[in-house]
Amino acid sequence: MTAFEGALGYAFVDKSLLERAITHSSFANESPRSQPVVDNETLEFLGDSILNFLVAEMLLEALPDAREGVLSKARSHLVSEGHFAEMARRLGIGSVLRLAPSESRAGGRLKESLLADAFEAVVAAVYRDGGMERVRELVRRFFRDDIASLNPAEITFRDHKTALQEFAQAAGKPLPVYRLVSESGPDHEKRFVFEVEFEGAGCAVGEGPTKKEAQRRAAKALLELLGRDSG
Repeated sequence: MTAFEGALGYAFVDKSLLERAITHSSFANESPRSQPVVDNETLEFLGDSILNFLVAEMLLEALPDAREGVLSKARSHLVSEGHFAEMARRLGIGSVLRLAPSESRAGGRLKESLLADAFEAVVAAVYRDGGMERVRELVRRFFRDDIASLNPAEITFRDHKTALQEFAQAAGKPLPVYRLVSESGPDHEKRFVFEVEFEGAGCAVGEGPTKKEAQRRAAKALLELLGRDSG
């Protein structure tokens, strides 16, 4: 737990808040009635609201002239299960999750939904333990690079993966296949390279700070190759 707090960059005064944030319902449900354990679901609810607010605040600062639709699409990209799960992986949340043995054997420590939920819960726990300024500092550190890398001109057309999938379906082809080409850098500064291809359309490569962003950029590159990208 001390190592996790080090990765998080925050030391809890009330350690029970951190324990609760990393407690999945499967663990709580299997705890003895004489020693009831509370899971992280309510903290997850609070953390989601905090992250939506703080990321929106950062986007307004970074893109002061952007229209509401662009800001909403950017926030949807950043405040998403996939992105939260990536943050959780960087912090090593999976290794400290409190899971029932059956959930752990089923790969719970790698599941995107569990990792994302725990990330939201940890954010809420920091807020409950240290207040808004401490959690704002933490969220700004986590999301700073992702927001700095946003290109306002591309945000409106961000859903390139869906566009490529629809193009393949309309052409009667199998769905696009994404393959991880390489992964580099330390946990807090990962770089991923993905290749995407589908039958009869060639292939393209994309690089980004998260797997999802690298896939999105690969899809965009292939759409451009096909002359199908208007963004």
